[in-house]
Amino acid sequence: MSYFVHESSYIDENVSIGDGTKIWHFCHVQTGAQIGERCSLGQNVNIANHVKIGNGVKIQNNVSVYEGVEIEDDVFCGPSMVFTNDLTPRSKYPKGASAYKKTLIKTGASIGANATIVCGTTVGEWAMIAAGAVVTKNVKPHALMVGIPALQKGWACECGSTLDLRLACPACGRKYEKSHDQITEID
Repeated sequence: MSYFVHESSYIDENVSIGDGTKIWHFCHVQTGAQIGERCSLGQNVNIANHVKIGNGVKIQNNVSVYEGVEIEDDVFCGPSMVFTNDLTPRSKYPKGASAYKKTLIKTGASIGANATIVCGTTVGEWAMIAAGAVVTKNVKPHALMVGIPALQKGWACECGSTLDLRLACPACGRKYEKSHDQITEID
């Protein structure tokens, strides 16, 4: 086995787990889930049926990734952040997987502790979702989102630092330019 699973965790049948992945205490990976290489699942993480997770993803303690959520490479999911998959849930009237709204977390995005990602949204590449924010709409690449509901309050560098007013990163020196309300890195 080229990955690690703590003895307290459950891995259902028909699951794919990539090389170098670590699954810690009290996790459950359900049937049909795909987890990439070099991922880390903290304590008490649930990966639901048919969820797809890319390479290098870090999912911190107490996170449930529900069916309908897809996570691309190098995403960070902070402790106790929340995904949803049904906009109008009723216990008495379950809809089943065919009614789940798709949620996509794109490469490099970071989601802070206790943030909520409402289903049916896409979080763009390298976006930064602040702790406790509630995302109710699609998020642009590199956007810094804060509050309830989450609003854009700036831009985030690929390294994670907040860009200054010139769209330069004070931490790593990357520079960006704005075009059509989005930013792209320049050489």
